[in-house]
Amino acid sequence: MSDNFHFRLRDTVRTVPNFPIEGIMFRDITPVLADGTLLSDVVDRMVSDLDSLGWKPTHIVGPESRGFIFGSMVALRLGIGFIPVRKPGKLPHEIERVEYSLEYGENVLEIHKDALTEGDRIVIVDDLLATGGTVAASVRLCESTGASVIGGLFMIELDGLNGTINAGIDTHSLLNYPA
Repeated sequence: MSDNFHFRLRDTVRTVPNFPIEGIMFRDITPVLADGTLLSDVVDRMVSDLDSLGWKPTHIVGPESRGFIFGSMVALRLGIGFIPVRKPGKLPHEIERVEYSLEYGENVLEIHKDALTEGDRIVIVDDLLATGGTVAASVRLCESTGASVIGGLFMIELDGLNGTINAGIDTHSLLNYPA
């Protein structure tokens, strides 16, 4: 990967002011997804950073919906399983469920009860860490199955929202932006 990776990534993420509500600076990753070379470089960097951090997961957990994108690609590169954490009513088998707060609202997440077991080591992968609510809910879901969460890996972290503190786990991000 070239030395200008962070510059390319930062230049490709689009900032949309006042979306979805007034005062929010939305970080739009769709231009990153549209650039196949950069997308591959992002996943390569995530895998490389996991190794540098010494995180050795048995599974990657990705929250709906953009966690599915990055999480499944990281899992594929590592040769390990991917476990989706879904919004309500999307999983067809017995579930664990948790309610949580978002940066601008409330939500519910679910996981299959049999998706993970005791001894599984999890890294949660998502596109963005803001307040940490989605991550903390995902941690609670993983732990309810008996698994342990090693950390959380993100493409972007919004500084000043206490995401790492609220998540309650070690986190690592490729880029940081002010909230």
